[in-house]
Amino acid sequence: MSILPEDVAVRVTLGLGGNLDNPAHAMALALRTLDARADCQVASVSRLYRTPPWGKTDQSFFYNSCAALDTTLAPNALLDVCLDIERQMKRVRIERWGPRTIDIDLLTYGDLQQSEPLLTIPHPRMVERGFVLMPLADFAANLVVSGRTVGEWLGEVDVEGIEVADESRDWWRTA
Repeated sequence: MSILPEDVAVRVTLGLGGNLDNPAHAMALALRTLDARADCQVASVSRLYRTPPWGKTDQSFFYNSCAALDTTLAPNALLDVCLDIERQMKRVRIERWGPRTIDIDLLTYGDLQQSEPLLTIPHPRMVERGFVLMPLADFAANLVVSGRTVGEWLGEVDVEGIEVADESRDWWRTA
């Protein structure tokens, strides 16, 4: 349920990833599902990246991307939509940083800053993760997060092993 007037959209950014089954297809389907909603419109999508596992390193490489959406959904309502999409795609949360079919993280929501038990915005660890910052920089290098731009944060994180898997920023339309 939206708490915003229907004609007032907020620019949000999402991080998407996965390493089970066909993660690129799952991320593409998630983006197309969001874009098909009346209350969400995909504005930009990064290239698709292949990234080494982070946190729990004894698993397959991940595929990651980021997207910008314009939405009239409130932050928690958007989170619920993203979690519903994950559930529809059989996302099972067994272990932290473990293998998954898909993960959709709400990274930023306009200029909002909030710290609540179920949702912290901006995402509390996004500025530490090359697999988030590198794709986000494809379309939002000048986005300010926690006082610095995405590009500045990117210059300070480990990006070793991260490679572009698909140069096209339209990969999500056909995958």
